[in-house]
Amino acid sequence: MAKSFEIAVFQGDCIGPEIMAPTLELLSGISSDYDFNFTDCPAGATSYVDCGSDLPEASLETARKADAILLSALGDPAVRFPDGTEMTPQIDIRIALDLYAGVRPVRVVPGMRTPLIIPEGKIIDFVLVRESTEGLFHTQGKGLVTEDMAEETLRLTRRTTQKVCEFTFDLGRARHKEGSSGRVTSVDKANVFRAFAFWRDIFDGVAKNYPELSADHAYVDAMALYMVQKPWDWDVMVTENMFGDILSDLGAGLMGGLGMAPSADIGDDHALFQPCHGSAPDIAGRGIANPFAMILSAGMMLDWLGRRHDMPGMIDDGKRLQAAVDACLAAGETTGDLGGSLDTLGAAGAVMDRL
Repeated sequence: MAKSFEIAVFQGDCIGPEIMAPTLELLSGISSDYDFNFTDCPAGATSYVDCGSDLPEASLETARKADAILLSALGDPAVRFPDGTEMTPQIDIRIALDLYAGVRPVRVVPGMRTPLIIPEGKIIDFVLVRESTEGLFHTQGKGLVTEDMAEETLRLTRRTTQKVCEFTFDLGRARHKEGSSGRVTSVDKANVFRAFAFWRDIFDGVAKNYPELSADHAYVDAMALYMVQKPWDWDVMVTENMFGDILSDLGAGLMGGLGMAPSADIGDDHALFQPCHGSAPDIAGRGIANPFAMILSAGMMLDWLGRRHDMPGMIDDGKRLQAAVDACLAAGETTGDLGGSLDTLGAAGAVMDRL
């Protein structure tokens, strides 16, 4: 009998439902060894207009009880809170479920429209781990604003910093066993801020428990340069929330755009998987959105569930899904943003054909 998993599904706003639908279809047919029960969870701008909440309590409770969470692009710049800020229920979910490790893979494979000239023999394949619940996002919505000044507070706690560093070293160990360099890098600004000297001290303490890996540091401004000049030098890096927010978009740029950027937000008991891109209201309803980041995020979900439940076949299916997207890229079976001629359903269908 196939094992069944409960998945909380946040369809999202604008192009969100357009890229979610074919992703769920792919997941429904990928294996006979397990299946999924998908439960829709209203959230975002559409939910706010419909019921006055961008994250209804019932949706959060469904997410809390689920085996995993799939979240599409949320938000619409045209729908804002009274104070003028946009809705970010995905951040509220991260905090509520303590999803402290934001995992942002950066891989450049044949067919991607990378702006880089990659020397022969060099491979770009690294992971940026972003602490996702603290840092400069600590006072989001609660910062001090007066007529003459505005102030936000950066906060790092020992508990969360240690957990995200341990997560990163565990990831580095797993990747090293599969052939990566085993290099783990802390990205900080310890030369200026005492908070990052605190961060670095915790990182160095965790590193002592992983003697088979190499551990080093880089300042965030230097890392922005290195990611362009020599992105093939890195394996796994960990950084604060805001730094990670910025660097992950730079990583997406190396892959040709946010349409190729999947992500996961992982905690001790819960995990959420979503594309890095926004809801793109300018192309909503036209059926041309790139589904690959959403599909690759679903592949990350398969990998996480497979490791959590000791199901090697599920881990392999995550790799198959990634390989199918890679093959589509190499063959030019892509949407217009990547130079192809397929629409959303056509690109997702090409992935399904290769599976």
